[in-house]
Amino acid sequence: MEQAVFGVSVAKSSDMKTTENDGSVHDFLAAVEHPTRRADAEVLLEMMGRVTGRPAKMWGDSIIGFGRYHYKYESGREGDFFVTGFSPRKTATTVYIMPGFSQYDDLMGKLGKYKTGRSCLYINKLADVDLKVLEKMVSKSVAWMRKKYPGCE
Repeated sequence: MEQAVFGVSVAKSSDMKTTENDGSVHDFLAAVEHPTRRADAEVLLEMMGRVTGRPAKMWGDSIIGFGRYHYKYESGREGDFFVTGFSPRKTATTVYIMPGFSQYDDLMGKLGKYKTGRSCLYINKLADVDLKVLEKMVSKSVAWMRKKYPGCE
């Protein structure tokens, strides 16, 4: 049974598809066919590592995540997930802003060209957005997650 964790579709804990694994981040990025997405991914890799102070880890087979937090729902369902991350997909690079976007209206207006899902920021290319604004958004998102989930990495 799948459920959305901050907008990312995941299965119940025993069936989690999006879990941290030992896959090589650098091998994954080297295999990204689209040269702009690959170059943008290198920029995001550096920026998110700097902002979080955490190493990049593969989550599932196509998401690069930073940090980890433990969640537990009232239903008793619980698990671990990344604090922030990204995925260079074929149609756009997805940046995961886990709290969603409602608290970032001021930054969203300054960001540039993008689309959003629940917690997914879809960017065609980083040249379309203001990188300083994106970094501030990621930084605020990470701070919010660390406050909400004490003990998260």
